[in-house]
Amino acid sequence: MSSEIKTCCGLLTPENLPIPLQGISVDVQVKGFVADVSATLKYKNEEEKAVEAVFVFPMDEDSAVYSFKATVEGKTIVADLQEKEQAHKTYDEAINQGLQAFLLEEDESSGDIFSCNVGNLLAGQKAEVTLSFVQELQVEADGAVRFVLPAVLNPRYTPKGQKPSVTMTLPELPISQIPYSLSLTARFQSAYGIAKIESSCDITPLKYTNDDKTEAEVSLAEGHKFDRDVQLLAYFSEVTKPSVTLESGIPDAGAGSIMGDAVVMLNFYPGFPEAQEQSLCGEFIFVVDRSGSMECPMNSEPNAPMRIQSAKETLVLLLKSLPLGCFFNIYGFGSNFESFFSESVEYTQQSLDDAVEKVNQMQADLGGTEILAPLQKIYKTAGRPDHPRQLFIFTDGEVGNTKEVITEVQRNSHSHRCFTFGIGEGASTALIKGVSRVANGTCDFITGKDRLQPKVLKALKCALQATVKDVSIKWTLPPDVEVTLISQTPTAIFQGQRSIIYAVLKGKLKEEDEGDVSLQYKYKGETFTNQLKFPLKSNAKESSTIHRLAAKNLISQLESDLESEEAKKRILETSLQSGVISSRTAFVAVNKDSKAPLETRPVQRFNPPVALACGMFGPPGLAYCAPVPMALCSLDVVMDAGVLDTVSLLEVEKQNVPEKLETPPLFRLISLQNADGSWKPGADLASILGISEDFQESCPDKKMDLSVWATILALIWLHSSCLEQRDEWELLESKAIALVKAKAGSSLNASIKAANELLKSAVDPKVFA
Repeated sequence: MSSEIKTCCGLLTPENLPIPLQGISVDVQVKGFVADVSATLKYKNEEEKAVEAVFVFPMDEDSAVYSFKATVEGKTIVADLQEKEQAHKTYDEAINQGLQAFLLEEDESSGDIFSCNVGNLLAGQKAEVTLSFVQELQVEADGAVRFVLPAVLNPRYTPKGQKPSVTMTLPELPISQIPYSLSLTARFQSAYGIAKIESSCDITPLKYTNDDKTEAEVSLAEGHKFDRDVQLLAYFSEVTKPSVTLESGIPDAGAGSIMGDAVVMLNFYPGFPEAQEQSLCGEFIFVVDRSGSMECPMNSEPNAPMRIQSAKETLVLLLKSLPLGCFFNIYGFGSNFESFFSESVEYTQQSLDDAVEKVNQMQADLGGTEILAPLQKIYKTAGRPDHPRQLFIFTDGEVGNTKEVITEVQRNSHSHRCFTFGIGEGASTALIKGVSRVANGTCDFITGKDRLQPKVLKALKCALQATVKDVSIKWTLPPDVEVTLISQTPTAIFQGQRSIIYAVLKGKLKEEDEGDVSLQYKYKGETFTNQLKFPLKSNAKESSTIHRLAAKNLISQLESDLESEEAKKRILETSLQSGVISSRTAFVAVNKDSKAPLETRPVQRFNPPVALACGMFGPPGLAYCAPVPMALCSLDVVMDAGVLDTVSLLEVEKQNVPEKLETPPLFRLISLQNADGSWKPGADLASILGISEDFQESCPDKKMDLSVWATILALIWLHSSCLEQRDEWELLESKAIALVKAKAGSSLNASIKAANELLKSAVDPKVFA
């Protein structure tokens, strides 16, 4: 490896000095579908002069940060939430006076990046800062309630001509050299019982803290390095049961404040009969990240698949699962973009073959991560009548102009729905969640050992679902109680997806009274009603969790309209009233008892965040280090960024490149399927099935079309060999079964029996019913 590359790694600070951040301690309280988190950052200045320690870190975009405090030499200083410009003024004045000060703020480029400044940390001095936040928790497809403490903050690529993201100026370290550790304890409560807790990290055995198993706790294994996102999956009983949480207002809150009245959180689980037939209409546009950082592993396991390879396999699966009669197109983007077709084309065997061939040739070779331009091109292209437009976006989320992208999507949300997928750790939750929220779609994240395919197919099922119409919320409350919605009434409802709604209840709430609220909607002309009855009695003691989540929900909606001065004003008001940080506010604390004023301003020390990206969009002369070899990075990206020259890149040791993985049989089988759902008999199919190439000889009905016989064999093989992955091939199976039932005729049962004997399986013929 070249000496140039070696000198890039191991940077602690610009002056190669110690990092002030020593460790992080986190306490998590999960109650049902809400987490209340307290994170403490522990600092020590090991230099001989005062420093200003700066730590930039990721947070989930939905987190409502409501408290920030510092402890120095036994004294605790509680921060005030101020308008951001005023907070900066307060902080700078304190630092210039030699006082100790602390600042916590959301980065202006993206709502999921925060920075913490500890100013005038004296030589040898220790300090702790603690931030607290609450957030809603996502429910996974298998019913797991998912909590993630993000650790990874990859450099966010910024298009030319725009202000660089703060992530572009940070020193970084290889994961093995991250000096600070993490301790975490998580406590869970669920009224219906806790079955198990799983994690992406090593954790202690599950410990129940009461007899009925409704409370439990786990901790990270001792000595855990904060080198990856910490994911906890809690499996509760009756996870899909609708619920209501009512929280009383704070008596001394100001008049008109969101905190002064009762707030209710409604958890609906809308349901309706799942249609067996697929919709034959729709325009499906797949937008795929082909920036250099997509040439990175999906996880840290040896020989893990590359992100771009996983995306390619997923695209093939999606293409095979589309219904005949729809339209589709595929866009790849990086520093520039390109599309497979000049406009969306009808889904036929020819267009499918052309698309699959182009997908197999795709590489992560388009430079940076500029998603705005392809979206603008799509929006300028006219849609097709009677074919609702559905966008599927796949990206590792290293985008620097997040707010501009979300604004553009919202501006065009009337003409399409958008389903987004964050690939790999460090994907921007602000981008992935924000785009899907304003475009009435769904979002998901693929980290660790998660597979992309089942999550994407789940979204495709939502996209193929008939549109739910006339959604409304009906209330029945005592005459002296008024209700005001904080959340917008849902405009899109999907089978099995939770809908969370916040509302303010004004008036005197009597414990003996009862409220009634219904979510109503029409599906295929039939009206459905989800009804919830609840007592007008608070079941949350001395807590403002629901109020803070409601405030965050309102702020997030208003953040989507920053072109409006009224929206900016309401963001500031809501933030200051609720104590929840926003893009317009910041927490600031000053230790007025700190030591004598200093003669000069303290030097800054940036604490390097964990970064897994290969994109390396750093300033010239500074290579951002990653836990994967630089050889995995796109040469175009590295050269565009001005980081390394061709010679130094080629000197990276070849043995560091993961070996090429063999294509799984399931993907090989899916690749052979035709647009109408059939498989053609041939050597490739026979090899996967493990049978003779002579399909004519093995066919029990000599008059049967051999493609029908081959399709029956493929379906039997799927059920006998890949049943655990059925959520990945369920849609393409339905096309195949429809074809078989239409063409096999009276010999279907005999053919199924013969296929079972040939493949030595025992698949129940009812799967063809």
